[in-house]
Amino acid sequence: MSTQSTGARQIRNSLGDISVLYASVLMRAAAAEGADTTELASRFQLDRQTLTSPAARISIPRFMRLGHAAISETGNPALGLRMGALSRPVDAGIAGLAGETACTAGAAISTLVRYALLTSRNSRGNPTIKPETRQVQFYSIRPYNGFNYFVVDSVLAAWTEFLRIVTGHYHVLEKVTIEYPAIGLDEVFESWFRCPVHFGAPANSLTVRRDIWESPSLQAQPAMHEKLSELCEREMQQIRRGWTTGDRVKNLLTPLFRGETPSLDTIAMKLGVTPWTLQRQLAAEGTGFRELVDETRKHLARDYIRETNISLAEIAWLLGFANPAAFHKAYRRWFSLSPGEHRKRTRNP
Repeated sequence: MSTQSTGARQIRNSLGDISVLYASVLMRAAAAEGADTTELASRFQLDRQTLTSPAARISIPRFMRLGHAAISETGNPALGLRMGALSRPVDAGIAGLAGETACTAGAAISTLVRYALLTSRNSRGNPTIKPETRQVQFYSIRPYNGFNYFVVDSVLAAWTEFLRIVTGHYHVLEKVTIEYPAIGLDEVFESWFRCPVHFGAPANSLTVRRDIWESPSLQAQPAMHEKLSELCEREMQQIRRGWTTGDRVKNLLTPLFRGETPSLDTIAMKLGVTPWTLQRQLAAEGTGFRELVDETRKHLARDYIRETNISLAEIAWLLGFANPAAFHKAYRRWFSLSPGEHRKRTRNP
C-alpha cells in the first residue's frame, strides 16, 4: 500500500505526499457524484482504516491517478470544486482546527497556510500568503493535464469553503486566478467562486475581499487557537528536526529547477548563510552542492518516469536541464539506460 506514517524514516516519493484526509474528501466528492467508491478504493488499495487515519500518507502521483480515475467515473471534470464544497476545517488536520479558532478570517486562512506542511509535502513548493494584498497563492504544478487540473481546483475551492465556514458569508473573494488555460468551464467556475476567474494567469491564487479578511471568525476561541497553534509548531519542529543541511538544500532546489540550475549563492541566500558557510556545512556532512543537485535530479527523474506520463522534454525542463539531450545523457549516467526505455520497462514489467 502506498501509505506511510509521518514519523517513519523511510524512502519517500521524491515528488511528495499528502495526508489521506485529502483522499477521503476526494472519495466523498466522488460518492456524491454517483461513483462506485468501494471499487475505486479497492483499485487504489485504500481501506476504511487508512482513509480515516490522520497519520497515513499517499504519494502525490497516486493521488493524481486517484483523482483522474474519479473524474472518469463521475464524468465531472470540475470534481475539484465538488471536493472544495465538501471540505471541512478538520479535513486539514490540526492546522484546520487551529485556523478556524483564530480571531479573524485573515488570521484563520493565514494559520491554515502556515502549517500546510503538516498535511502536504510537495517537491514543487509550498502555498504562500500575502496579507498586505489579501492574496493566498498555491504553487505552480506545471505542466498541466487531466491528472492535475483537479488538484488546483480542489485547493482553491477548499480555501474558499474554509473562508465561507469561518465567516458565514458566501461571497468571500474578489477574484481567482488559475495558471492552466481555460477548459470550457469558465461559467461553472465563476458561478462556484462567485467572482471573476482568470485562466491562463501567472499564478494560482485567491484574493480575499477586504471586509471578509477583517471579519471575525464565527469559530474564534483565542485560548484554543493558541493551544492548537502551539501543537502545530511542535509538529512542524518534529518534521524539521531530522533535516540535515543537505535535506534543507534539496528541499529548496526542486521548486527552483524549472529550466535552469539554481546556484550555490541562491540557495545560501535562501538559507540565510554565506556560500562559504554552506559549503563548509555540506562538507561536514560528507557531501557538496553539486552532488546534491545531481542526487536531487536523479531521484526526481526516476519518480517522474515511473509515476507520471509527463513528456521527456517537460521532465528535462522541470529538472533544470538546458535541453532534452542533456537530460538523456544524465539519465543514462544514472541508470545505464535511456529515460524512454526505463518508462517502457516500468509500464511493461
